[in-house]
Amino acid sequence: MPKPNLDIPVWKKYALSIEEAAAYFGIGENKIRKIISESPNANFYIEVGSHIKIKRELFARYLDDITLL
Repeated sequence: MPKPNLDIPVWKKYALSIEEAAAYFGIGENKIRKIISESPNANFYIEVGSHIKIKRELFARYLDDITLL
């Protein structure tokens, strides 16, 4: 039985990998990792095992907030 195609466009995903987030937001992967390391209690990311997932909408709000400062 063939598997259904589950490719979801990035702009519809709830959480993105660091690589996807870097491409989506136009920020380098190292910069995203630095933001995460400087914000240990932030709610815009989750750790899934050894992987980090970026909550797309919350990270966008976070970026909006820090660029207004």
